[in-house]
Amino acid sequence: MTESEVSGRKVIRVVGAAIMKDDMVLCAQRGKGKSLADYWEFPGGKIEPHETAREALHREIEEELLCEIEIAEELCTSTYVYDFGTVQLTTFLCHLIEGTPHLTEHQRICWLMPAKLPDLDWAPADREAVRLIATATRTRQ
Repeated sequence: MTESEVSGRKVIRVVGAAIMKDDMVLCAQRGKGKSLADYWEFPGGKIEPHETAREALHREIEEELLCEIEIAEELCTSTYVYDFGTVQLTTFLCHLIEGTPHLTEHQRICWLMPAKLPDLDWAPADREAVRLIATATRTRQ
């Protein structure tokens, strides 16, 4: 199930892709008129009932960005309670393998060095993955 009730609140299971290319990370800004408009996020979307998290992520990236990714390891799963429901976000580290990301759902996309990720105004559910990516990069340097 992608959505269920926990303590009377809707739980929405979603996936996000921290897409890497040339040591940079793709960041996407949510469009006007959408929930969480103007916040930055890792692109992705809802897991459909018949899909695994990885299948959903492949589908969402093909639909949203019109490119192909390789899904590497799972970074984290975070849960955040919004006014519209509880989002359970699983973020994967991914690599761009074919195509150039295109704007179809987002108002802006940009590539940033991992250490610069915290400079953006991220959707709350994405902040744990941002922290992990930025911290991991600093410890490797």
